[in-house]
Amino acid sequence: MLYNFILNFVDNYTFLNVFKYLTVRTGLAMFTSLIIVLFIGTPFINFFSAKQILDPIREDGPTDHIIKKIGTPTMGGVLILIGLFSGIILWCNLHSIYILFLIYIVGSFGLLGAYDDYRKIKFKNSSGVSFKFKIISQILIALIGISLLTYISDFSELKNLYFPFFKDLFINLGWFFIPFSVFIIVGSSNAVNLTDGLDGLATVPVMLVAACFAFISYVTGNIVFADYLQINYIEGIGEVAVFCGSIIGACLGFLWFNAPPAKIFMGDTGSLALGGSLGAVGILTKHEIVLAITGGLFVLEAVSVIVQVVSFKLTGKRVFKMAPIHHHFEKKGWPESTVVIRFWIISIILALIGLATLKLR
Repeated sequence: MLYNFILNFVDNYTFLNVFKYLTVRTGLAMFTSLIIVLFIGTPFINFFSAKQILDPIREDGPTDHIIKKIGTPTMGGVLILIGLFSGIILWCNLHSIYILFLIYIVGSFGLLGAYDDYRKIKFKNSSGVSFKFKIISQILIALIGISLLTYISDFSELKNLYFPFFKDLFINLGWFFIPFSVFIIVGSSNAVNLTDGLDGLATVPVMLVAACFAFISYVTGNIVFADYLQINYIEGIGEVAVFCGSIIGACLGFLWFNAPPAKIFMGDTGSLALGGSLGAVGILTKHEIVLAITGGLFVLEAVSVIVQVVSFKLTGKRVFKMAPIHHHFEKKGWPESTVVIRFWIISIILALIGLATLKLR
């Protein structure tokens, strides 16, 4: 909004041209989101504590985990979304179809997560809405968004799936692009949600993936860099870098309060919204496979749950002491801080591998 307003005066005040630079607006979006979250964080947490908006802890979790987490406010995702939308509204080009699509995804998944958190708080249990309701709602939200994007967008290569490490290797998905994209968004949303089980565990990997895709969207939207790196050029996609900057800033501000011992949890409000938005960014930039690499920790967490459930139903035996896998290591006696920091290290390594795919082809 502010950026679109500033554009009206560029011809008369040439110094305002600086705001046309994506790098400048990405930095401003990150800074804006960060400051907003830091500024409202403490009163927000105090209000939620006073209103007893507390996180119901899983009763089957590690004993130390239950003792430490009980009584901690949840729905911190609202705090993240306030910061995120502040950066988006002020510094993104709101006429961009890519930004409008991302706003729809993050807003819709955020509302779904908020409803889930509300039911957990109201009925004082960790279940929230039923799995069936949640997954159907996620599929419908993603399906509507992808269908509209496909109908409105004039990007002819939107339906292509590009493979990293290979130059000009891609598959045109055709009609299968829509269910494939729905799977990416819904899967990413739930994977981040499953990872959000320890203080700061999901927040830092989300920032790392967002940082990677801020860079990827920037070079993909720059014809010179795209040609040099031999990746597909997408006109206007650089605007997504500003969106990613807002994610980084909002999550960085939230980490101030979510660092061990956490004063607040992001809840499904934050995890579903952030996960869904990362999946959407991967689709828009045509780097879906790179998303799976940079967000490999989220994939690992989701796969651990799938393996655990399938194994128990087929054999009656559990592969892990507890799923998602971060609880498995807690059950093995690892301190929470050890699990979190080691998982952060894994995320850093995966982020570097993901970025390396841009050049290794």
